[in-house]
Amino acid sequence: MAGRNGASDERGRLEADPFDYRVTGAGAVIVSRGGRPVMTVGGRDAARLVAALQQADDGRTQHLLARASGNYRRGNERT
Repeated sequence: MAGRNGASDERGRLEADPFDYRVTGAGAVIVSRGGRPVMTVGGRDAARLVAALQQADDGRTQHLLARASGNYRRGNERT
């Protein structure tokens, strides 16, 4: 079943192995998982991501970081 805004984590993977992020001085967002960086988001995308992360709760933060990393669509999710 889909959660808020169509986001779903039915298998609990985001709770078991959560994403983490760090905002650099230049405004880029470094997304990491398991202590290893998986992606760096820069420019306008980083600014939008930071703004969304500041307003998000823990669950929504995980979904935003999963989408930003590209590790979101696996299977038959609909857009």
